[in-house]
Amino acid sequence: MPSLELAQDRVEELRREIRRHDYQYYVLDNPLVSDAEYDRLMRELVALETEHPRLVVPDSPTQRVGGQPLAGFQSVGHPVALLSLDNAFEAAELRDFDRRVQQLAGGAVDYVVEPKIDGLTVVLAYENGSFIQAATRGDGLTGEDVTQNVRTIRLMPLALGEHDSRLAVRGEVFMPKSAFARLNEERDSRGEAPFANPRNAAAGSIRQLDPRITAGRTLGIFLYQVLVGGSREVATQAETLAWLRQTGFSVQQEWRHCRDIDEVIAYCASWADRRHDLAYEIDGLVVKVNSLELQGRLGSTSKSPRWAIAFKFPAEQVVTRIQDIIVRVGRTGVLTPTAILEPVQVSGATVSRATLHNEDMIRAKDIRIGDYVLLQRAGDVIPEVVSVFEERRSGSERIFEMPKTCPECGGKVVRLEGEAANRCTSITCPAQLKEMFLHFVSRAAMDIEGMGPALVNQLVETGMVQDVADLYGLSKEQLTSLERMGDKSAENILAAIDKSRNRGLAPLIFALGIRFVGTRASEILADRYRGMDALAAAADEQLTQIPEIGPKIAASIVDYFRNEQARQLLAKLSRAGVLMEQAQREPVAAGESPLAGKQFVLTGTLSSLARGEAENLIRGLGGKVSSSVSKKTDYLVAGSDPGSKYGKAVGLAVPILDEEAFKRLVTAHQE
Repeated sequence: MPSLELAQDRVEELRREIRRHDYQYYVLDNPLVSDAEYDRLMRELVALETEHPRLVVPDSPTQRVGGQPLAGFQSVGHPVALLSLDNAFEAAELRDFDRRVQQLAGGAVDYVVEPKIDGLTVVLAYENGSFIQAATRGDGLTGEDVTQNVRTIRLMPLALGEHDSRLAVRGEVFMPKSAFARLNEERDSRGEAPFANPRNAAAGSIRQLDPRITAGRTLGIFLYQVLVGGSREVATQAETLAWLRQTGFSVQQEWRHCRDIDEVIAYCASWADRRHDLAYEIDGLVVKVNSLELQGRLGSTSKSPRWAIAFKFPAEQVVTRIQDIIVRVGRTGVLTPTAILEPVQVSGATVSRATLHNEDMIRAKDIRIGDYVLLQRAGDVIPEVVSVFEERRSGSERIFEMPKTCPECGGKVVRLEGEAANRCTSITCPAQLKEMFLHFVSRAAMDIEGMGPALVNQLVETGMVQDVADLYGLSKEQLTSLERMGDKSAENILAAIDKSRNRGLAPLIFALGIRFVGTRASEILADRYRGMDALAAAADEQLTQIPEIGPKIAASIVDYFRNEQARQLLAKLSRAGVLMEQAQREPVAAGESPLAGKQFVLTGTLSSLARGEAENLIRGLGGKVSSSVSKKTDYLVAGSDPGSKYGKAVGLAVPILDEEAFKRLVTAHQE
């Protein structure tokens, strides 16, 4: 057992890594590691915290429910917490689960086993038999309102007939394998990046701001849990599935009622190979206590129900050969080696490439061009090279050398001290320029709709743009001269570009692509400095005094604004009319407004204000906005369908304002 000091260092490292992967997976829909690798990190963290209980803290990934909602959608509070599941990978772990359940239940237990659909969790709400709302899982307590997009799914009933009460059901939106293949073929033909897997495709489709795009994609949905309402005569999970189907919901039919854990284990084992025969992806099976009454008695931990567990399939591994190793250049100039493989079927998909991450990984595993390797696509996500078959080497294999010059522009490649990455130092590198454009126009940045990879490639390759500021000088004639660009499309893109001029300071800071500065840091910096000039003049020691801005971020910010080309770019953006200041009201003198220094939390949907507008009103009057209710909260602003924050505020006796009371409060102090 490692010492407490060593364990603490490793625990902190694991938490940072897991949080980073949570953000990539839940917020960006861009997983960087396989499910198996993520599970390995989490299991190591659980083991260390179990050995050293003193290291457990409330914000550890082991103590939380899940991710966080994306910006751009209204927030929706769930009627009950949507907990995540503990995982089992072996039969012995299923037996341990059964033993714990029987001890708590006081006797033998029967189960229902359901294939675990690899998609996006949603909650559907109905009022008097009519569909009224759909929300993503989000962080388990609050999700995103995706009503209009889910409404486009043909398998989702819009009306249920005779139901005179509120009903909320939980299910999974997925994309069939055949539809996924067609979608990626279409994206490839347009020069767009393919989706990594059907799960990401389903999530990306549901999170489209334009429901017409969602409607153009083939999505399915299976429902499996009643959260609110339902039939009082239903007493088991098996009866729940039957009732859902009778009521009009789409329910997957491969579930099995098992009398004991032996039947559960046998049924789980039977899916090892035949899962690929399904028309949709599954990444395991969910084992649930059948009795709903017993489920209630067993309850849950802060993270997971005690009455259910997910049996995850082991990573499927195959042997293939590395034909070549190529290098791709990213937005920040990082050179990423990628293995070109002899195409091989793994986890139901043909794989011909696998990222090798960096030079250190290649050296550590001694990967050579021509090697036979063990490949896995754990969790059906990102292919990875597990190991090399050295005994199969013929002597013709070649050692890979990271290029000294950029393969895209010929610029010098360097490796900075303390980093694993090799970087191209040329700021005129076309590969970096394309990636920078895609980042600049992305939703979390300047949100220029219609500016996809195919269009960006054409703009850069034709020389119409040399930097992101050139977007604001594009003409309709220039755009219509490009392939597949008609008058209407050109007009829409120009309108989106023009609209982005007033996007705001925080999105602009994020759009600049300053290393280590994400959306949260951008918001903090915008609130603190209120203008780009003030931020550019900030010193390292001043920046590090700001909560959540550490030395690494501060140094990166200072380095960015020292760069002459960066300063020229900002001047060019300013001349193009891009807003460089944070919209603000007259400063609030200390004590002048009752809002000054007060902490607000918002929950539910406001009918006359967007969430961002309400937050800006509070901040403009000197108040603060927090995402969680605590003893330090001064007011909870509650819109329609408030989430669990409402109940917590009641429990802590926090003053609660409805929308009208909130508007009266801010209006009184705006005058």
